[in-house]
This record gives sequence, C-alpha cells and structure tokens, in this order.
Amino acid sequence: MNWIAKDIDTYLLQKEYIDTLIVPLLKVETEPGNVKNSVSSSEFLMHLTTFIETQFKGRVMLMPPFAYTMSTELVVMAAGLSNDLSALHFKHVFYLTTDPAWTSMEMVGSVIWLPSIPLESMDPQLRQTILEDQLRQVLPRFVEKWSE
Repeated sequence: MNWIAKDIDTYLLQKEYIDTLIVPLLKVETEPGNVKNSVSSSEFLMHLTTFIETQFKGRVMLMPPFAYTMSTELVVMAAGLSNDLSALHFKHVFYLTTDPAWTSMEMVGSVIWLPSIPLESMDPQLRQTILEDQLRQVLPRFVEKWSE
C-alpha cells in the first residue's frame, strides 16, 4: 500500500491486516562533491522501498520519503517522527536508510541501515537481481518483528 488516497481508503477498512509502516529516510547532501552520491543513495532507497511494498502489498504501508539535509538535527527529527507516526497505530514501523547516523537514534520502531548501491547504470535485469538480494537481507528483520 502506498501513501495515496485509494490505498488509504483500503487501509482504513482493513487496519488489522496492514500492520507495518515503512519509512524511507533520505539524506540530501548539497555540497557539490557529495550531490551525486546523495542522489544515487536516494534512488537506490526509493527503488528498494517500492520493491518491498510491492512484495508485501496488503501487509505494509509505504510512507513518502522523509528527506533531510546536513543541518537537520537528527535527534529532534527522530523524536518527532517517532511521536507523530505513533498516532497512526501501526504495530511495526521500519525506517530504511543509507545513512549510518540513524542507527544510533532512539526511535519507536526499527531502523534498518543499508549500504547504498548505485543502480543508475545497471540494466533492468541486474537492478532487479540487486533489489531481490537486498530484500533477502532485510527480510529476516521484518520476519523477526512480525513474529513477536
């Protein structure tokens, strides 16, 4: 399920089955030397979260990405996100990011850090294989939380 009106209508009718929220956290770097890597990381994370949503449609809701810059106070953002998203009453919340700084944040839910993989120059078949491999990396974290 995506954060769109049609899917929200379905979610509101079937909350008991859609128990997982996926929140992409995108670091936007503005320094000229880091822009390309930042864009590549964002592209990777958006492809991966969309792929995860497709695989678990009917079980997960994919939030729009939360983007932030170097000047963002991550501790404040983490507290705000945890507080605000808890009002949605999802049983499981997963924050996916390519920024390792999030792994030290106290948040309601689970932070999953993934190393960025540049997808922009890959052919579609290789990109699909990479995304499947990444899903196999995060799937045990999802299953562990779902079985609690």
